[in-house]
Amino acid sequence: MVIGTSPPRRDGMDKLTGRSLYSDDLRPDGVWYGATVRSTRAHARLRSVRRSEDFDWSNVVFVTAADIPGLNVVSLMTDDQPVLADGLVRHVTEPIALVAAPTRELALEAVRHVLVEYEDLPALFDPLVAEGHGVRIFGEDNVYKRIHIEHGTRTNTTAHLIRGRYTTGLQEQLYIEPQSMIAELRPDGGITLTGSMQCPYYIDRAVKRMLGHDRVNVAQAVTGGGFGGKEEYPSILACHASLLALAAGRPVKITYRRDEDLRATTKRHPAIIDLATLVSSDGRLLELHGRIWMDGGAYHTLSTVVLSRAILHVQGPYRCPYVDLEGTVVATNTPPNGAFRGFGAPQAQWAMERHMDRIARHVGMDPLALRRLNLVVDGDVTATGQTLRNPGGFAVLEAAERAATAPVKRKHVRPGVVGAEMREGRGVALAWHGCGFTGNGEAKIRGTVGLELRGNQVAVLSSSTDIGQGTETIFPMIVADTLGIPMSRVFNTAHDTGFVPDSGPTVASRTAMVVGGTCEKAAQRLLRALREAHGEGDFDTLAARAAAAGTPMRVNETYEVDASVQWNPDTYQGDAYPCYGWSCVIVDLRVDVDTGEIIYDRVVTATDVGKALSPVLAAGQIEGGTLQALGWATQEEVVLDAQGCMRNDRLTNYIIPTALDGPEMVTELVEIPYEGGPFGAKGIGEIPMDAPAAAVAQAIEAACGAVLDSLPMTPERVFAAMEAR
Repeated sequence: MVIGTSPPRRDGMDKLTGRSLYSDDLRPDGVWYGATVRSTRAHARLRSVRRSEDFDWSNVVFVTAADIPGLNVVSLMTDDQPVLADGLVRHVTEPIALVAAPTRELALEAVRHVLVEYEDLPALFDPLVAEGHGVRIFGEDNVYKRIHIEHGTRTNTTAHLIRGRYTTGLQEQLYIEPQSMIAELRPDGGITLTGSMQCPYYIDRAVKRMLGHDRVNVAQAVTGGGFGGKEEYPSILACHASLLALAAGRPVKITYRRDEDLRATTKRHPAIIDLATLVSSDGRLLELHGRIWMDGGAYHTLSTVVLSRAILHVQGPYRCPYVDLEGTVVATNTPPNGAFRGFGAPQAQWAMERHMDRIARHVGMDPLALRRLNLVVDGDVTATGQTLRNPGGFAVLEAAERAATAPVKRKHVRPGVVGAEMREGRGVALAWHGCGFTGNGEAKIRGTVGLELRGNQVAVLSSSTDIGQGTETIFPMIVADTLGIPMSRVFNTAHDTGFVPDSGPTVASRTAMVVGGTCEKAAQRLLRALREAHGEGDFDTLAARAAAAGTPMRVNETYEVDASVQWNPDTYQGDAYPCYGWSCVIVDLRVDVDTGEIIYDRVVTATDVGKALSPVLAAGQIEGGTLQALGWATQEEVVLDAQGCMRNDRLTNYIIPTALDGPEMVTELVEIPYEGGPFGAKGIGEIPMDAPAAAVAQAIEAACGAVLDSLPMTPERVFAAMEAR
């Protein structure tokens, strides 16, 4: 059995040695370089878009919305976002025109010689103001989606009423590799797109609609991280590269510079969350009333599903007899927000965990004791009416507590800082996370995996991409163990829509659990097909018979949702997720009371992973996500100017944690198997984002008394909270 061990990553050595070729490393013959003309206004009519007469355009192609052969829409959930602005811009950095030239330098110079004349319109930047405002951005009320959930029975007992408001800001995904895409003309008049992406079939559908024909294939290049930022956004880049390739009659590559990538691409949705609870005198939750506002930005992108997951997670892993939750995601004239690891759940659970701390202060309880008292148990019912089976809250809490009894092995020492007054604090937070798509999402997708026998080897055909999480390693492990052969004889083919089936997007903690489970069933189907064709025997015997007979063998397996899973998308009642993961985080830190700076010493995480297919890869996912969450907690702040444009668009002023900031990490893998996942595995990619920020806030409060309910908790805000204590 290879499952449960940690073989070397299939792509590890190539990435380590530099043999891996990312999109910008690829140089098709005759390639030109594309660049984008972007709006400098948040909301305006376009009076004219023209080329300056003072520039030599003889070796530059120029494209506007008038050159789009099909639909001028970026195909996603709602057809509201144009490929190129046509008469109106709704946010700063919106693409207006495109250029391509033999060199990047010439293309960027050409951008500076495109003259755009605007008629400014009123702009809205605050979702609380934009909702229902007379200035229209989307629909009749600037609301992309409203969701309301009410479940349970209200209390008629005397209780404490506790209210709080909790906010989060924008967060940048900051993948290592910027957005990049290459479009090449095919002999049949179609286009091949190769680039950095999470979801090849998103791009495939988007480009086909824009071109007005289906002669398109999309292939993933080695991809340097995504975190959701390469889910929907690469469709825009692919449309742009395709238009330029058609205009130039040659391959065109667009690779964003880092500053452009930071300014123009999607971010985590900011959120404002009001919570009110009725709590018994001994600290039991009786009622939870929640109101969520999220800023969707100027176009819809994926805002509906982000709000959906936020609403479904705001209760946290706690029982409550009555919940009344309402959520709204609002259009504003800021650049569109989109997918980011956890998409809504981290914002919601930040609010609930801070509210639990507020309750603990109000009723005079220890924050951990309050959580232990209210944790869900087997048979409890969620806000959607889903009955929980074998929840892992107590298991992860106990595992984290055990691990945190050991002393911290090392403490960060800041060079050159002498005599600072440092105060220590510990914080604890818990989270749950629905694995896979919400409700009947998987039933709609019906993701498919193919397996193809090639001699005594097996090829895995899927569109599920590896963006650093280990898909290239995990899928062969699953198939090899199911077939009873060495992992060395199983490999993934290229993720190219020209010949692999659509296994669904690489998002929502679904790749290992859902697509990996489909790989397992596909391997079982392949064995059955071989036995039906060639009699009994083990895989090697059957493969040899198939090879001798010259019989090609390929099977496809489509994911089928368990018929017992029931979900009503109109009422938001039923089984929201096939299973849940559970997490507990304990943070030990120090606060410099003279500056408000936070020094992380140790983070203990205990996470229910179902089954650790590869313990090293699982721990890597959790530790990477945890460090990303620590950055969201205290460092990462997007600063917008008066037009809604990101001002701190460099890595010198958009600060993320580095390896030097990373604390000691103790990572406990708790295994509560999910029967629907391969070998019991659950999705784990997103849950590391959910709990750390709240644990940090509690630890800061324990250290210095500062109460913070807004992210990020920068040193300036920590210091101000200490002064206001």
